Amino acid sequence: MNRKLILYIVAFAAFLGPFTQTIYTPVLPEVASELHSTSFIVNLTISVFTLFLAIMQMIYGPLTDSKGRRKVILFGITLYVIASIGCFFSANIELLIVFRALQAIGIAAGSVVAVTVISDLFDGKERGQAMGTFQMLVSLGPVLGPVIGGFLSGMFNFHSVFLALAATGMLVLIFNYLYLKETKPDNVEAGRFQLRDFAAIFQNRIGSSIIYLGFIQYYVFYDFLVFLPSILSDRYGLSAEQKGLVFLPMSLGIVVGSYLGGKIQARMDGEKLLVLTTYLCVISVVFFLISYSFSLGWLLAGIIFFGLSLGFSLPVQTTLLTNAFTKNRATAVGAYNFFRYMGMAFSPIVGSPLYHIGGNYLLFGFIIIVFLAFALLLSRRLLGAQANSPSLEKG
Repeated sequence: MNRKLILYIVAFAAFLGPFTQTIYTPVLPEVASELHSTSFIVNLTISVFTLFLAIMQMIYGPLTDSKGRRKVILFGITLYVIASIGCFFSANIELLIVFRALQAIGIAAGSVVAVTVISDLFDGKERGQAMGTFQMLVSLGPVLGPVIGGFLSGMFNFHSVFLALAATGMLVLIFNYLYLKETKPDNVEAGRFQLRDFAAIFQNRIGSSIIYLGFIQYYVFYDFLVFLPSILSDRYGLSAEQKGLVFLPMSLGIVVGSYLGGKIQARMDGEKLLVLTTYLCVISVVFFLISYSFSLGWLLAGIIFFGLSLGFSLPVQTTLLTNAFTKNRATAVGAYNFFRYMGMAFSPIVGSPLYHIGGNYLLFGFIIIVFLAFALLLSRRLLGAQANSPSLEKG
């Protein structure tokens, strides 16, 4: 089995999740017009997709542990292709929402199975580097989605976006069918899933730390995505097209940081690196809050700093998580992904009232306080425990 080829084909399956989530965001007004709907209802096609993408993480995790990696990912991508074709033929907003939900239910398998397969095939330093490559590719999804979606919609119409997704999904399905063999270790027996399997993950020092960190980091990430446009409009008077370009450096920072984070793991203890990257994320938010009002250049420096810090951290998280769990590895990955998506969902819900009460200083000040408190707790939990015996997986 060509491990590098497998790494790329499962990574592209995971890439399709965030790519599909954002691909037609530039043309949402056109979707509302053509399907005779409102912007609120059309926005539900994004929210519904994200909701099912999150929920299915908790379902595909145990399924991947019990049924195997290959069956789950082939089923998920097949459903995704069928749903993408359904989106293409949707003549009204109700059908589009239904097929968007089915798209998410299908492609949600990609991220769970990909991380699990990579951890099955790679060990030690190689696993860290492979996770860096994986996170780099997945991070390209939200970067390339709006760019390609805007291009296709401009050349044809928004329906062409879903035809392109169906064709891409079919290509990924064919490669996984031909080259992905079952990677589940023979010495790991598939136990019957029980809710206490999730409890065991949260009782584990590494598992709970990484899940909480994933929630906080993606809460912060989506605070930038949701509230940065107001700064760019109110303070710098940028157009919609210019605001879209501003997000590109931060996204590319995540891509570059993910690649470098995978490389650095080979030279530094994983738990120490996780703590370091967490503090870097905190410092980057402080830097942004202090400097964003100086000039657009300083604002760009702040969001690039955050993107790099987040990117550094991501491969470390997945490497440590999959190292800590062998029997219920996919279940742990599913729980981790679920809470990252919940961080995305809670960000505008909590951030909006904070922003209206105290503006950007309260919005990002609250983030800094919570993030710093967690970084201190993480230091104590991980570095303080290194003097003792390593934590064992529970359950």
